[in-house]
Amino acid sequence: MTMTAIERLQEWYAQQCNGEWEHRYGVRIDSCDNPGWWVKIDVVGTDLANEPFPPINQGVDAAGHPTEREWLVCTVKNRVFDGSGDGGKLETILKIFLDWKDKLRTRACT
Repeated sequence: MTMTAIERLQEWYAQQCNGEWEHRYGVRIDSCDNPGWWVKIDVVGTDLANEPFPPINQGVDAAGHPTEREWLVCTVKNRVFDGSGDGGKLETILKIFLDWKDKLRTRACT
């Protein structure tokens, strides 16, 4: 059975919890007034902390402000995955994060 993005995120989060990490870091999902979603995931102290992430910018201007009805921005800065997008992009944002995580795991296994 295929896991949903939420199930995959829950699994990743549980793997990070070590009695210390979860007291300072975590996952935040919020709505924003563009309208849309804003997801912040701390990767400090995880296998992703020093991994490059190619920024994604779709339907936004150079400052990252939406210019189209459908938009998406995902970056990693200061060891925080920062994903935002229009109201239909929450699952997409989570999958982008999770696919990045899975690429690292696949690379480590080869």
